[in-house]
Amino acid sequence: VIGAGNVGAAAAQKIAEKELAEEVILLDLLDGIPQGKALDILQSSPVENFDSKIKGTNDYSDTKNSGIIVITAGFARKPGMTRDDLLLANAEVVKTVTEKSVEQSPQAIIIVVSNPLDVMSYVALKVSGFERNRVIGMAGILDTARLRTFLSEELDISVNDIQAMVLGGHGDSMVPLIRYTTISGVPVSELISKDKIDRLINRTRNGGIEIVNYLKTGSAYYAPSAAAVEMIEAIVKNKKRILPCSAFLNGEYGLENVFCGVPVK
Repeated sequence: VIGAGNVGAAAAQKIAEKELAEEVILLDLLDGIPQGKALDILQSSPVENFDSKIKGTNDYSDTKNSGIIVITAGFARKPGMTRDDLLLANAEVVKTVTEKSVEQSPQAIIIVVSNPLDVMSYVALKVSGFERNRVIGMAGILDTARLRTFLSEELDISVNDIQAMVLGGHGDSMVPLIRYTTISGVPVSELISKDKIDRLINRTRNGGIEIVNYLKTGSAYYAPSAAAVEMIEAIVKNKKRILPCSAFLNGEYGLENVFCGVPVK
C-alpha cells in the first residue's frame, strides 16, 4: 500500500484484519509515519484476531514481489476544490510511485485510488507498461456504496437488500443506473418518487465534496479504503465478482483509449 495517509493506513488495516495477505507493506516518503502506523495496526492483531504481518517502510525494496500494489499516494482535496484540481500535482506523484513499485514487482496488479481517479489510472497504465487488465481504478464501488447508503436511509431498510451500479467518471460525470437499481428485486422507481431519486443521485455525485466540506482539511477515507479492499478481496480469493471499477477501454461502449467506470469481472 503506497501512501500511509488516511486512505492508505485504513486500507492496510482492513487488508490485515481480513487476512487477505500474509504480509502487508505500508510505504510512504515520510520517515516514521508508515513505521508507526504499521506497528499500531500490528498491535491490534491480538484483539482483532488476525495473523497477517504488517510492516511500514520508506524503501521500495521492501515491497519486492508484491502481488497487488495499491496506490493511495497524493494530495487530498480541500473545500472548493474539484478532483481535477489535483491533476498536475498528483500525476507526478503517481508517475514516480508507479515507476519505483513496478520495478520491484513486475507481475503485480495495480489498484489506483489517487485522484483524479481516471487520469491517475491512465498514468499508472502508461508508466507501468502493464496489460490493461492489471491496472484498475477504484471509483464505482465507492460511488455505488454512497448511493446504496442514501437509499437505505430514505427507505429505512438494510443496505444489504439494495442492488445498484454507478458507472462513468468518478465525479460530476458519474452515471447512477437507476433502471438497474432494485430493492430485493423491486425496481426503486416503484418505491421512491422521481424527485427524491434525483435528489439522491445529486447527493451521490457530490458525496465526496460533502465530506470534504465537513472535514475542511482532508477528504473521505473510511469508505474509499473499504471499496479498494473489496476489489482486493475479489482478486485474492478469485471470487469472480462483477464490480463497478475504472478500466481502460478499447472500443467497449464505443470508447477508446480512456479509463471509465464500467462493470468489471
